[in-house]
Amino acid sequence: MQYDIFGGVLPAVELTLNRNECVYTQSGGLAWMTDGFKMETNTRGGFLKGLTRVFAGDSMFMATYAAERDAAKITFSSSMPGAILALEIGEKQYIAQKGAFLCAEHGVDIKAVFTKSFGAGLFGGEGFVLQELSGNGMAFLEIDGSLKELELADGEQIKVDTGNVAAFESSVGYSIETVKGFKNIMFGGEGLFLTVLTGPGKVWLQTMSVPDFANKLRPYFPAQTSGSN
Repeated sequence: MQYDIFGGVLPAVELTLNRNECVYTQSGGLAWMTDGFKMETNTRGGFLKGLTRVFAGDSMFMATYAAERDAAKITFSSSMPGAILALEIGEKQYIAQKGAFLCAEHGVDIKAVFTKSFGAGLFGGEGFVLQELSGNGMAFLEIDGSLKELELADGEQIKVDTGNVAAFESSVGYSIETVKGFKNIMFGGEGLFLTVLTGPGKVWLQTMSVPDFANKLRPYFPAQTSGSN
Protein backbone atom coordinates (compact mmCIF):
# COMPACT_ATOMS: atom_id res chain seq x y z
CA MET A 1 0.00 0.00 0.00
CA GLN A 2 1.08 3.56 -0.76
CA TYR A 3 -0.39 6.75 0.68
CA ASP A 4 -0.46 10.47 -0.02
CA ILE A 5 -1.64 13.05 2.54
CA PHE A 6 -2.85 16.27 0.95
CA GLY A 7 -5.21 19.19 1.51
CA GLY A 8 -3.51 21.63 3.90
CA VAL A 9 -5.72 22.57 6.87
CA LEU A 10 -8.56 20.34 5.61
CA PRO A 11 -6.51 17.22 4.89
CA ALA A 12 -7.31 13.88 3.34
CA VAL A 13 -5.28 10.74 2.71
CA GLU A 14 -5.33 8.88 -0.61
CA LEU A 15 -4.42 5.19 -0.39
CA THR A 16 -3.29 3.15 -3.39
CA LEU A 17 -3.95 -0.56 -2.90
CA ASN A 18 -3.13 -3.64 -4.92
CA ARG A 19 -5.36 -6.66 -5.33
CA ASN A 20 -6.46 -8.27 -2.00
CA GLU A 21 -5.13 -5.41 0.15
CA CYS A 22 -7.69 -4.09 2.64
CA VAL A 23 -8.30 -0.96 4.67
CA TYR A 24 -11.06 -0.15 7.12
CA THR A 25 -12.61 3.00 8.55
CA GLN A 26 -15.49 3.91 10.80
CA SER A 27 -18.89 4.12 9.22
CA GLY A 28 -19.18 7.25 7.05
CA GLY A 29 -15.43 7.83 6.78
CA LEU A 30 -15.12 7.43 3.00
CA ALA A 31 -14.61 10.52 0.79
CA TRP A 32 -14.27 8.87 -2.66
CA MET A 33 -12.76 5.87 -4.44
CA THR A 34 -12.11 4.45 -7.89
CA ASP A 35 -13.81 1.31 -9.09
CA GLY A 36 -12.32 -2.02 -8.09
CA PHE A 37 -13.25 -2.15 -4.39
CA LYS A 38 -15.49 -4.54 -2.49
CA MET A 39 -17.08 -3.06 0.65
CA GLU A 40 -18.15 -4.98 3.76
CA THR A 41 -19.61 -3.43 6.93
CA ASN A 42 -19.57 -5.21 10.29
CA THR A 43 -18.68 -4.75 13.95
CA ARG A 44 -15.10 -6.00 13.33
CA GLY A 45 -14.67 -8.27 16.31
CA GLY A 46 -18.21 -8.69 17.54
CA PHE A 47 -20.86 -6.65 19.33
CA LEU A 48 -18.93 -6.05 22.55
CA LYS A 49 -15.81 -4.87 20.76
CA GLY A 50 -17.93 -2.58 18.60
CA LEU A 51 -19.57 -1.19 21.73
CA THR A 52 -16.22 -0.37 23.34
CA ARG A 53 -15.27 1.58 20.21
CA VAL A 54 -18.35 3.74 20.73
CA PHE A 55 -16.99 4.71 24.16
CA ALA A 56 -13.67 5.56 22.49
CA GLY A 57 -15.35 8.00 20.12
CA ASP A 58 -15.73 5.82 17.01
CA SER A 59 -18.70 4.07 15.44
CA MET A 60 -19.82 0.56 16.35
CA PHE A 61 -19.71 -0.55 12.72
CA MET A 62 -16.57 -0.46 10.59
CA ALA A 63 -16.46 -0.45 6.80
CA THR A 64 -13.77 -2.60 5.17
CA TYR A 65 -12.67 -1.92 1.59
CA ALA A 66 -10.85 -4.73 -0.24
CA ALA A 67 -9.10 -3.98 -3.54
CA GLU A 68 -10.10 -6.31 -6.36
CA ARG A 69 -7.49 -4.98 -8.79
CA ASP A 70 -4.05 -3.38 -8.64
CA ALA A 71 -3.60 0.39 -8.22
CA ALA A 72 -7.11 0.97 -6.86
CA LYS A 73 -7.35 4.33 -5.06
CA ILE A 74 -9.48 5.29 -2.07
CA THR A 75 -9.57 8.56 -0.12
CA PHE A 76 -10.55 9.35 3.46
CA SER A 77 -10.91 12.95 4.64
CA SER A 78 -10.68 14.50 8.10
CA SER A 79 -13.83 15.81 9.77
CA MET A 80 -12.24 18.95 11.27
CA PRO A 81 -9.50 21.45 10.31
CA GLY A 82 -6.17 19.97 11.30
CA ALA A 83 -3.69 17.35 10.17
CA ILE A 84 -3.48 13.62 9.50
CA LEU A 85 -0.85 11.58 11.34
CA ALA A 86 0.48 8.43 9.65
CA LEU A 87 1.73 5.74 12.05
CA GLU A 88 3.42 2.47 11.15
CA ILE A 89 2.12 -0.05 13.67
CA GLY A 90 4.39 -2.98 14.44
CA GLU A 91 6.77 -3.45 17.33
CA LYS A 92 5.36 -0.38 19.09
CA GLN A 93 1.84 0.28 20.26
CA TYR A 94 0.26 3.71 20.35
CA ILE A 95 -2.33 5.47 22.48
CA ALA A 96 -4.47 8.16 20.83
CA GLN A 97 -7.09 10.63 21.92
CA LYS A 98 -10.74 9.67 21.86
CA GLY A 99 -12.14 9.80 18.32
CA ALA A 100 -8.76 10.17 16.58
CA PHE A 101 -8.96 7.06 14.39
CA LEU A 102 -9.46 7.74 10.67
CA CYS A 103 -8.51 4.52 8.83
CA ALA A 104 -6.01 1.68 8.89
CA GLU A 105 -4.80 -1.42 7.09
CA HIS A 106 -6.58 -4.66 7.86
CA GLY A 107 -3.78 -5.92 10.16
CA VAL A 108 -4.12 -3.01 12.61
CA ASP A 109 -6.28 -3.52 15.68
CA ILE A 110 -7.98 -0.63 17.49
CA LYS A 111 -9.58 -0.96 20.89
CA ALA A 112 -10.71 1.22 23.75
CA VAL A 113 -8.42 1.40 26.79
CA PHE A 114 -9.07 2.95 30.18
CA THR A 115 -6.60 5.35 31.73
CA LYS A 116 -4.68 3.76 34.59
CA SER A 117 -5.12 6.75 36.88
CA PHE A 118 -8.55 7.82 38.14
CA GLY A 119 -7.38 11.42 38.17
CA ALA A 120 -6.06 11.17 34.61
CA GLY A 121 -9.34 9.78 33.41
CA LEU A 122 -11.51 12.28 35.27
CA PHE A 123 -9.53 15.42 34.46
CA GLY A 124 -7.33 14.51 31.49
CA GLY A 125 -9.55 16.07 28.84
CA GLU A 126 -10.59 12.86 27.07
CA GLY A 127 -12.48 11.11 29.88
CA PHE A 128 -11.56 7.62 31.02
CA VAL A 129 -11.32 6.09 27.56
CA LEU A 130 -8.51 6.39 25.01
CA GLN A 131 -7.73 4.43 21.85
CA GLU A 132 -4.96 1.81 21.60
CA LEU A 133 -3.55 0.82 18.21
CA SER A 134 -1.64 -2.45 17.86
CA GLY A 135 -0.99 -5.18 15.30
CA ASN A 136 0.77 -4.61 11.98
CA GLY A 137 0.25 -2.06 9.22
CA MET A 138 -0.32 1.63 8.60
CA ALA A 139 -2.86 3.64 10.58
CA PHE A 140 -3.99 7.22 10.12
CA LEU A 141 -5.22 9.55 12.86
CA GLU A 142 -7.07 12.86 12.76
CA ILE A 143 -5.26 15.71 14.54
CA ASP A 144 -7.08 18.87 15.62
CA GLY A 145 -5.18 21.97 14.48
CA SER A 146 -1.45 21.81 13.78
CA LEU A 147 0.75 18.88 14.79
CA LYS A 148 3.95 18.87 16.88
CA GLU A 149 6.08 15.74 17.35
CA LEU A 150 8.41 15.42 20.34
CA GLU A 151 10.82 12.68 21.43
CA LEU A 152 11.03 12.39 25.23
CA ALA A 153 14.13 10.88 26.81
CA ASP A 154 13.84 8.41 29.69
CA GLY A 155 12.35 10.33 32.62
CA GLU A 156 11.90 13.56 30.63
CA GLN A 157 8.55 15.22 31.15
CA ILE A 158 6.33 17.67 29.34
CA LYS A 159 3.21 19.29 30.79
CA VAL A 160 0.36 19.77 28.36
CA ASP A 161 -2.89 21.69 28.60
CA THR A 162 -6.07 19.62 28.66
CA GLY A 163 -7.10 18.41 25.22
CA ASN A 164 -3.78 19.08 23.46
CA VAL A 165 -2.48 15.51 23.72
CA ALA A 166 -3.12 13.81 20.37
CA ALA A 167 -1.19 10.53 20.66
CA PHE A 168 1.85 8.92 22.28
CA GLU A 169 3.79 5.69 22.28
CA SER A 170 2.62 3.21 24.89
CA SER A 171 6.01 3.49 26.63
CA VAL A 172 5.15 7.08 27.63
CA GLY A 173 3.68 7.61 31.09
CA TYR A 174 0.42 9.57 31.42
CA SER A 175 -0.69 11.36 34.60
CA ILE A 176 -2.41 14.52 35.83
CA GLU A 177 -0.94 17.39 37.84
CA THR A 178 -2.93 20.06 39.69
CA VAL A 179 -2.12 23.67 38.82
CA LYS A 180 -0.49 25.28 41.85
CA GLY A 181 -1.55 28.60 43.31
CA PHE A 182 -5.00 30.00 44.06
CA LYS A 183 -4.68 32.94 41.64
CA ASN A 184 -3.41 30.64 38.88
CA ILE A 185 -6.46 28.44 39.34
CA MET A 186 -8.95 31.31 39.54
CA PHE A 187 -7.54 33.69 36.94
CA GLY A 188 -5.02 31.75 34.85
CA GLY A 189 -7.57 30.65 32.28
CA GLU A 190 -5.97 27.20 31.88
CA GLY A 191 -8.22 25.13 34.14
CA LEU A 192 -7.26 23.15 37.23
CA PHE A 193 -5.17 20.38 35.71
CA LEU A 194 -2.32 19.70 33.31
CA THR A 195 -1.49 16.39 31.64
CA VAL A 196 2.04 15.18 32.42
CA LEU A 197 3.72 12.96 29.82
CA THR A 198 6.88 11.13 30.92
CA GLY A 199 9.37 9.52 28.54
CA PRO A 200 10.82 7.51 27.01
CA GLY A 201 8.97 7.70 23.74
CA LYS A 202 7.40 9.91 21.11
CA VAL A 203 4.41 12.15 21.74
CA TRP A 204 2.26 14.07 19.26
CA LEU A 205 0.62 17.29 20.41
CA GLN A 206 -2.15 19.26 18.73
CA THR A 207 -2.73 23.02 18.83
CA MET A 208 -6.51 22.77 19.10
CA SER A 209 -9.16 20.57 20.66
CA VAL A 210 -12.67 20.14 19.28
CA PRO A 211 -14.41 21.15 22.58
CA ASP A 212 -12.34 24.35 22.79
CA PHE A 213 -13.06 25.10 19.13
CA ALA A 214 -16.78 24.61 19.71
CA ASN A 215 -16.72 26.91 22.75
CA LYS A 216 -15.04 29.64 20.69
CA LEU A 217 -17.83 29.42 18.11
CA ARG A 218 -20.69 29.21 20.60
CA PRO A 219 -21.17 33.01 21.03
CA TYR A 220 -21.80 33.32 17.28
CA PHE A 221 -24.61 30.73 17.19
CA PRO A 222 -28.18 32.08 17.17
CA ALA A 223 -29.82 31.81 20.58
CA GLN A 224 -32.50 29.14 20.78
CA THR A 225 -35.95 30.32 21.77
CA SER A 226 -38.72 28.24 23.28
CA GLY A 227 -42.37 28.26 22.34
CA SER A 228 -44.30 27.69 19.15
CA ASN A 229 -44.84 30.00 16.18
